Amino acid sequence: MGCHSEFIPPPPPGAPNSIRPRYIIGPSIACFLLISVASVAIVFHVTQSNRREEKENQMNIERFLNDHKSHIPTRYSYASIKKMTDGFKKNLGEGGFGSVFFGKLPNGVQVAVKVLNGSKGSGEDFVNEVGTIGRIHHVNVVCLLGFSTEGCKRALIYEFMPNKSLEKFITFRESNNNDTTFDWKKLQHIITGIGKGIEYLHQGCDQRILHFDIKPHNILLDHDFNPKISEFGLAKLCSKEESIISMTAARGTVGYIAPEVFLRNFGNVSYKSDVYSFGMLVLEMIGARKEPALGSSISEVYFPEWIYNRLIQGGTLDLKLDTDDDVHVAKKLVIVALWCIQWYPVNRPSMKSVVRMLEGDSESLIMPPNPFTFTNTQTS
Repeated sequence: MGCHSEFIPPPPPGAPNSIRPRYIIGPSIACFLLISVASVAIVFHVTQSNRREEKENQMNIERFLNDHKSHIPTRYSYASIKKMTDGFKKNLGEGGFGSVFFGKLPNGVQVAVKVLNGSKGSGEDFVNEVGTIGRIHHVNVVCLLGFSTEGCKRALIYEFMPNKSLEKFITFRESNNNDTTFDWKKLQHIITGIGKGIEYLHQGCDQRILHFDIKPHNILLDHDFNPKISEFGLAKLCSKEESIISMTAARGTVGYIAPEVFLRNFGNVSYKSDVYSFGMLVLEMIGARKEPALGSSISEVYFPEWIYNRLIQGGTLDLKLDTDDDVHVAKKLVIVALWCIQWYPVNRPSMKSVVRMLEGDSESLIMPPNPFTFTNTQTS
């Protein structure tokens, strides 16, 4: 028999895959390569796009800093920031915009250094804080001492507040230290200081500054428990003649936001939104003075509404009141707060009027309308 090549017939239809690998491997490899190339291209495109966006953001920040160089504090290198915080060794806390570290300036002055989150790529919060606090000098507003910006690394340097934030004292209100520190006179002093700080933002600056995030966490306390307003990442500037501003989205913290800020169809936004937040802050501070035994019965009712009805009916406030002076102070703070949280902005007083009420005689104060009855449709 002569030599001949062996003919191998193709597998019949329906044959097991184990005898047909040569027909699958080719298309599989091609598909895998196509997906890999596409993935690499997408990652490369996204990376390049992010780099371009970050470069543009940094250019915008530098342009802003150059335009406002006469109003901004000292600029530091990021290496200096790292040195003054001893390599970001002591963390003082975390916030919505970044972490805060303890540090010291070259002259030994203690500072709080806020390192902004890299995710805040546009730098809007950074520009807001430098552009607002950088031009402010008031005893009840935290002082911005310096800043740093290098690429996506940004930091803000503030005066150090040893007693941290007001939130700490509200959260731990049942501790003995809180009871001895925050008697009603001290409480009134802190609330009046916050009011004066907000009044300065609204009336004392070249441009009106609307804070939009007044809450305990953003009120810092110095060594003598003097309050200082901080965190201007959500702030907006407007002229003093501009009573109404437009907003593309709600800003603030739930529980303190004025109705007109989150109800877009309700009305326009003005400086009266800070007045509302201040009123809610005051009521929270007062609520923190409730006797623990009364907490369970009162907590089932919305506290501002409960306390308003109690005053209207001539009842006692059921707060921890040891003297007649405590009674007068507590009543004054409650009435002022209820004026501030009126549903419609037109019914709320300006912060100048609020401060006047806080510093005046409680007997001369008039009870406000019920904040929870919606009868007036005006806004201002």
